[in-house]
Amino acid sequence: MTKDEIYLIKMHQMALAKGDLECELDRYVIGRAVGLNDRGIDTIVRTLCQTNFVKKGEDNCIYLTPNGLRLIEDLLEKKK
Repeated sequence: MTKDEIYLIKMHQMALAKGDLECELDRYVIGRAVGLNDRGIDTIVRTLCQTNFVKKGEDNCIYLTPNGLRLIEDLLEKKK
């Protein structure tokens, strides 16, 4: 799995823990949970925004788009 995919899966896990797949999450909390530094987090989030898998919210928050949710479902299916 790529770092982007690992980041998305961690984001999905955190959203599930909150009980809302479309909730806003702090991008740095997600990134640090998978061992990334701030620069790496910014790069991944920029890429995920450009590919329409996440959208930026307030401050450092991001949320999953329907495209992002579909990608995560595909990734988790392949992982089985």
